[in-house]
Amino acid sequence: QVQLVESGGGLVQAGGSLRLSCAASRSIFSINRMGWYRQAPGKQRELVATVTSGGSTSYADSVKGRFTISRDIDKNTVYLEMNSLKPEDTAVYYCNTRVGYSDFWGQGTQVTVSS
Repeated sequence: QVQLVESGGGLVQAGGSLRLSCAASRSIFSINRMGWYRQAPGKQRELVATVTSGGSTSYADSVKGRFTISRDIDKNTVYLEMNSLKPEDTAVYYCNTRVGYSDFWGQGTQVTVSS
């Protein structure tokens, strides 16, 4: 079991930046993969970025070069640094991980980018 709590969302103008945080209730050292997803109104939830226990990262094409995922083992926290934000990045952002055969999600944090 793991609980995930996101924070850092808000309202920002296009071109601005935000940093999202995902705090886990247990050590993330041995967790194979953690990721960020987002869901815009009327759209399906989509994968934004992932980071593995070995430090490998992957990104959706729509955010490559603008977003950076990272993790702090000591703080049991995963971050999503978002730069050059666009209105189409507006969504609820969720933190996700899998432990064993179970998926765990945070409650989400709203990101709104105004044009």
